[in-house]
Amino acid sequence: MSLDAMLLFGAVVVLAAALAARLGSRLGLPSLLLFLGLGLALELGGIKMTDASLAHALGFAALVFILAEGGFTTRWVDIKGSLTVAGLLATVGVLVSIGLVATLCHLVLGLDLPQAVLIGAITAPTDSAAVFSVLRGLPLPARVRSVLEAESGLNDAPVVLLVSAATAWTMGDVPGGGVAGVAGLIVVELVGGIILGALLGYLGARLLKAVALPASGLYPLSALAVVVTAYGAGVVLHLSGFAAVYVAALILGNSALPHRNATRSFAEGVGWIAQIGLFVMLGMMARPELLTWQMVLESLIIGTFLTFVARPIAVAVCSVWFKVPWREQAFISWAGLRGAVPIIMATVPLAANAPSATRISEEVLVFVVVFTLLQGPTLPWVARRLGIVDDAAAMDIEVEIAPLDRIQADFMQVKVPDGSRLHGVTIGELRLPKFTVIAVILRDGHPIVPNALDRINAGDELMVVVPSALRAQTEKRFREVGRHGRLARWLRD
Repeated sequence: MSLDAMLLFGAVVVLAAALAARLGSRLGLPSLLLFLGLGLALELGGIKMTDASLAHALGFAALVFILAEGGFTTRWVDIKGSLTVAGLLATVGVLVSIGLVATLCHLVLGLDLPQAVLIGAITAPTDSAAVFSVLRGLPLPARVRSVLEAESGLNDAPVVLLVSAATAWTMGDVPGGGVAGVAGLIVVELVGGIILGALLGYLGARLLKAVALPASGLYPLSALAVVVTAYGAGVVLHLSGFAAVYVAALILGNSALPHRNATRSFAEGVGWIAQIGLFVMLGMMARPELLTWQMVLESLIIGTFLTFVARPIAVAVCSVWFKVPWREQAFISWAGLRGAVPIIMATVPLAANAPSATRISEEVLVFVVVFTLLQGPTLPWVARRLGIVDDAAAMDIEVEIAPLDRIQADFMQVKVPDGSRLHGVTIGELRLPKFTVIAVILRDGHPIVPNALDRINAGDELMVVVPSALRAQTEKRFREVGRHGRLARWLRD
């Protein structure tokens, strides 16, 4: 296929996916199912994806951008109160789910223990994109929304490490130190990834606030580059790149960056592209002809047990110390949709040629499709039946922070020392150049929004916005009044 044909094909797929997303929102279906269906239609039409290693690499790349979107669009003020519960769900809850599902697969389905643990690890993580594509616009209590949002952003990192370890186990590669060694390694990689992401996110935010870039479009691009750098640095340092991505994006998204809303919108757009490409690719990888009724039955048994037994137990265990009402626990359990992440995790054993990897991949795909169809459309109904919908919830306003270079202006800070003749002069008597504004006066540590009749006092700090072309003239005017008082000669050009 030529480059032009590939561009045409890709554009048509994206447009079809966008229309499918619109249809999904009208029907209350997560868009991922329609994207999968589009990929499956392409596969049935003869356009297949057969390279498991390439699918694994592209899947992880897509997950980087999906997690970045989650971090950029998550408000710290919303999740900080629920971070402990969400953190427990993303770690202890994941382990509880893995243990229960592995027990079912080993004792009931007759799988050997390594494969049972691998299936438990692959099916454990929830997916933020799947959850919030359905919940968007549904007024939920802040705690419920923040727990689901933070959990889905945090649980990917430990699951990646657990799936990798379980895959190695199925191939007879038992890490040194046994379970304790694996657990210790996972803790080190997670903590290291979080610290690395926090460091790079903080440094990136400082850099983007300090440097005036020549075009507004460079700010979102630079912010995303910082996040991808966090992932790459984490992988190179043998730390959790996914933890670094989410934390770095969370810090950047909650910093007072120039063009922050544009950055969030850009991250959301990139996240959509990643989701479309990912699910279309996974649909093209599916091999429906390989499915047997036994595989479908096993998938349904695992999904039913996980949805109605393992997930509620995991939520109850992690919520027991926080007095979370049972209604909220029930909804959090039901809203634990599995979407992109389990399917991506299924490519790990595929790429490694692990035993039964193809069977596991097909079963996971069936599980995700069936239970997303079951849970996704019913989430609003379940929320209302449980009585946790907050119809009075207010929608947040959006605030954009733009650098002054966009309006060709400078920000001046003028300190009024003791003995200055600015003391006692009113704002109106300054007669500053046209379009120059004293936005705020800091007096004794308190901000004051001045009017023309307010007087300046010694010790004040004046925050002045001045057109760049008039900066020198404005400085000269302040010095004249500071030396000669309100009767200072008005400067003429």
